[in-house]
Amino acid sequence: MTYFKEIKKGDGPKRLFIGGVHGHEGFTTIKALSQISDRDVKNGILHIYNFDESPYISTLDRHYYTSNIGIKIVKIIRDLKPEMYIELHCYNSNSFEKLTDLNRKERTGIPPLIHLEAGVLIGSISPYIRTSLFDEWDVCITLEIPCKASKEASDVYLKVIRAVASSGNKHELLDMLRVDYPEQVETAARYAIELYWDSYPPL
Repeated sequence: MTYFKEIKKGDGPKRLFIGGVHGHEGFTTIKALSQISDRDVKNGILHIYNFDESPYISTLDRHYYTSNIGIKIVKIIRDLKPEMYIELHCYNSNSFEKLTDLNRKERTGIPPLIHLEAGVLIGSISPYIRTSLFDEWDVCITLEIPCKASKEASDVYLKVIRAVASSGNKHELLDMLRVDYPEQVETAARYAIELYWDSYPPL
């Protein structure tokens, strides 16, 4: 299940995709990550990591980043300094309502994940690393799929991952995603502004 791949295509954005963030998720995320190939990247660099099983600690818990796997992920981000980052997760289908609950921000401080289609959810990464390890205009995405995913869900999941792999910057990625998910992209942008607008110094 441990997996690493590096794709280099000259000048361009630095990308980092990480799966197997906690628990048993790596068994699911490896299925998508292992399908990303050189032809999916037009330019720049892509690093792909998928980790073995580890104790489940939520990335919304600051203690996650003092765990063995959390420390390892933070070091990778600091070393690679990616401009485009996807954290791949899977979830128990029973958790769908909780993850997409419009009151999630009141409960956890984090906006709800946004349903694209077929059970695939998108949102921002943990605030513990969003503002401390990334710049304001970096792409930082959490992508979730049911751990027991249908073929339709797996296809959507892979489509979004490939969009990030092939896009050259944030604006290009958003334009690509708007084709199929215009309302979801606008909602995600609004949530990001509400959550992070005051977290970065003015340019």
